[in-house]
Amino acid sequence: MFMILVSSCLLGLYAKYDGTITNTASLLLKYSHWGQYIPICPEQQGGLSTPRQPAEIIGGTGAEVLKGDKLVRNALGEDVTAQFIKGAQQALEFTKLVFVNAAILKEQSPSCGKHLIHNGEFVGNLIPGQGVTVALLTNHQIPVYSEQELSEELLLNLLTQSREMGQKQA
Repeated sequence: MFMILVSSCLLGLYAKYDGTITNTASLLLKYSHWGQYIPICPEQQGGLSTPRQPAEIIGGTGAEVLKGDKLVRNALGEDVTAQFIKGAQQALEFTKLVFVNAAILKEQSPSCGKHLIHNGEFVGNLIPGQGVTVALLTNHQIPVYSEQELSEELLLNLLTQSREMGQKQA
């Protein structure tokens, strides 16, 4: 069976930087019993704790971080770039361990944002761009969706596609 990577925080797991579960997406929970989600938190997988200081890509995007051109810093000014890259690589490893046909990740996150990320000034301003994990998954042709663009129709399509693809592999 093919699986879908899902940001842990969207599933109500203890992963959001501030330790709350306020990112829970009820639509994802509605279909969690299908057993096709792999919860991931690239920031935790990269070695950061929960709770942790908020982090932002400084003056750039995830693709630029992967190229070595930009840094990820937390609100205390500490460089956490290595942890973000390691976490993105760990997410990519999941796609090699099991059949993954898509990822549904948390918009606006420096790891998981698909369309928008914070601008690196820690004042709440958003810019167009992808987080580090999204950039890496996209580079490896893994379709990524944000929870904000997710509809029940799209989710059911992904879940059904996952099951059908898995049956063909069996």
